[in-house]
Amino acid sequence: MTLLERLKPWLPGAAIALTACAVAAQALAADAQGAVQAGMAQDLPPVQVFTLLFLMLGPFKIIGPFAQLTKGADDRLAHRIAWLSIAFASAALLVAALLGRSILESYRIPVPVMALAGGLILFLVALKNLLQQFEAQPAAGPPGAAPPDLKVALMPLAFPAIVTPYGIAAVVVLMAVAPDAQARWVVGGIVVAIMLVNLAIMMLARKILPVMGIVLPILGAVLGVVQVALGLQIINNALTTMGVL
Repeated sequence: MTLLERLKPWLPGAAIALTACAVAAQALAADAQGAVQAGMAQDLPPVQVFTLLFLMLGPFKIIGPFAQLTKGADDRLAHRIAWLSIAFASAALLVAALLGRSILESYRIPVPVMALAGGLILFLVALKNLLQQFEAQPAAGPPGAAPPDLKVALMPLAFPAIVTPYGIAAVVVLMAVAPDAQARWVVGGIVVAIMLVNLAIMMLARKILPVMGIVLPILGAVLGVVQVALGLQIINNALTTMGVL
């Protein structure tokens, strides 16, 4: 499978998110900048930002694929794959945050519109993940499979297991609506912390998989409900800012 074919599932989601932002911006471009900044006073606190990003970029969907991909590898190879996948994922998130924020700003999209787009993405993804939480998982591969090589660290581990399309969208929107440089540093620090958690979980995956295989789905379901509520809260704040509510 070529790189383009592997990236095809990413393209519709990214196109929809950017198109929604652009269309909404054209409809609301007349909003005064002062009202925009005043209305966005209800910024998400760091704990809520962490919860949202942890659900989208955290270990809930990583531990299973990582255990399967490294089943035939020794500990040294598994750890190298973990380190490389986190390095690829972190670099991709950095580039996406910088380029995405710059592109959104170049379109002069009002902050409430970006917040509304982000809230819709968070809500829909949270609802989808919540409904799929306990669906049957794909069967494991045949025993005695050949050891993996380092290529799996890039695909499918870093992309799309760790860095999901909606995770990138969330980072871009949160960076774009951040009111100042300090808030952007907070978002960046949270992303780094989540990547370190992912690395630790992958390093310990073989030892903790029996326990985490039970705990993570339950915790993910509970936090998924929280994410649905947070997505609705962001939508409500954005609509209130724009005078719709």
